[in-house]
Amino acid sequence: MPIIVKSRDEIGLMREAGRILAETLEIVVSHVRPGVIEKELDEIARREFKKRGVVPTFFNYGEPPYPAAICVSVNDEIVHGIPGDREIAEGDVVSIDIGCTHKGFVADMAVTVGAGTLAPQAQKLIDVTRDALWRGIAASRGGARIGEIGAAIQAWVEGEGFSVVREYVGHGVGRQMHEDPQIPNYTLDGSLSAHFEHTLAITDGEAEVLTLP
Repeated sequence: MPIIVKSRDEIGLMREAGRILAETLEIVVSHVRPGVIEKELDEIARREFKKRGVVPTFFNYGEPPYPAAICVSVNDEIVHGIPGDREIAEGDVVSIDIGCTHKGFVADMAVTVGAGTLAPQAQKLIDVTRDALWRGIAASRGGARIGEIGAAIQAWVEGEGFSVVREYVGHGVGRQMHEDPQIPNYTLDGSLSAHFEHTLAITDGEAEVLTLP
């Protein structure tokens, strides 16, 4: 299915949502440290969303309804971890996935950070994954094929000695959190996982990242 084209006004609302989301995520990430409880991170996100007058998109999403405002995935959890009573430990790799709805439009983003001091390979995983996102964004432009985006990500990740998780994909976003098309990224073996995500629009043939503070 083709992506749902947005008007300039709709992109403007998504830009507002993205800015709010990025500011909120910065605050949540600033509290990721050894000793913090996953649920505390979720409570911080809820408080910041309420302060900014936006709705946590993830809460009550899907079936069964998702019970939290954010996803907290640690170490070998790939994505969509439900924040619970677990205490973050020194050296943990922590992925925060977060979304908000503002005036009917959704912004969605994710980052991965380390708690305390990381093992060198864990830090490399985070750095390579972050770079892979930006390479995918660079490949996103008017006239590009979806496969070119996934290929740019996969080539970089595998060239750096890591692998992509084929079961999870990028996706369109707008009035719904998951719209067409799906963008392939191409660990269930206990290895560490990292996750970065931005919301972007193709305007005037170029990618504009909407989820920036």
